Amino acid sequence: MSTQVLLTPYHKNLDLKNRVVMAPMTRSRAANDGNIPTEDLHVPYYKQRASAGLIITEGSQVSKQAVGYVNTAGIHTKEQVDGWKKVTKEVHDKGGKIFIQLWHVGRMSHPDFHNGDLPVAPSAINPNAQSYTPEGFKDTVTPKAMSIDEIKQTVEDFKNAAKNAVEAGFDGVEIHSSNGYLFHQFFNGTSNHRTDEYGGTIENRTRFFFEVLEAIKEVIPQEKIGARFNPSLDGMFGITMDEETIPTFEYIIKKLNDYNLAYIHLSEPFTDVSNIPYAVQNIAEHFRPLYNGTLMINAGFDQESGNKVIEEGNADLVAYGKLYISNPDLVERFANGYELADWDDDTFYSGGKEGYLDYPTYNQQPEHA
Repeated sequence: MSTQVLLTPYHKNLDLKNRVVMAPMTRSRAANDGNIPTEDLHVPYYKQRASAGLIITEGSQVSKQAVGYVNTAGIHTKEQVDGWKKVTKEVHDKGGKIFIQLWHVGRMSHPDFHNGDLPVAPSAINPNAQSYTPEGFKDTVTPKAMSIDEIKQTVEDFKNAAKNAVEAGFDGVEIHSSNGYLFHQFFNGTSNHRTDEYGGTIENRTRFFFEVLEAIKEVIPQEKIGARFNPSLDGMFGITMDEETIPTFEYIIKKLNDYNLAYIHLSEPFTDVSNIPYAVQNIAEHFRPLYNGTLMINAGFDQESGNKVIEEGNADLVAYGKLYISNPDLVERFANGYELADWDDDTFYSGGKEGYLDYPTYNQQPEHA
């Protein structure tokens, strides 16, 4: 077991002790008026998982306008920065590395979060999905199409959030350009019907993302910036693929070769897309030849398939989500061949310590104590 490639160090812009990454996951534990990460919940949660080669935090909104899920931590106020400082210190003290995921949900929100105002999006098209509000899940509404000034302000919001991330002690940032959120809404022709410089052609629909990337580069070295994409997302988070979807992501990934990023983070399809003729079913295999830098892959991997995708040369790092919820010592379990614990879906977003801090390490279990 000691020769697993997943457990070998990785040194390319990143300096990681292994290739096991904790994927970003919304957990809705910042249950306070300021959406501040807390010392009694967030600090121990991330500290418990510091043996990962890299931790990527839950999506953290870059502004008040960016929020779309209840009790999610932000990175746009001093109080939020101070809260995250405690998290990064504990992770670093345990020898871990941690990036923060910068998040704007766009139209995947609800007026309840915006004093009754509409959420913003590239175009006024309802995703016909649901937003997780303080009163539970509610149907989304038709958003407000962003003005040029609002787009420019959002670029500044991401830049400011990245600057805050540096102050909070993070090792880097991940731009959340995936899963039907704001950047993805701009990329996709079914959600972006703009006729200005941010709509129409592939170059135009990706312009906003690259403007944000250029802005973030001004406050943090590009080798400390990652970006997440979900090219074959369909039928979830309000996204419907069309013939230009995969060519759009191919354009983005190829263009990112001009940068020296920490990584790109790709997701395998969340649903069966075998009946969609223009979808890609094997994302890592398809995009690996297009990208010269570090490629991280996630969605549905276990220990065996994680090792295999790296051995086959289709990825450099593997991000694990739900397995990291229930196995804070996932690296140690992989290393020793220990049985993996199951997660409880009912506590993913339930608030409090239950299902968040109470999953024991293998050696903490009664029969192994």
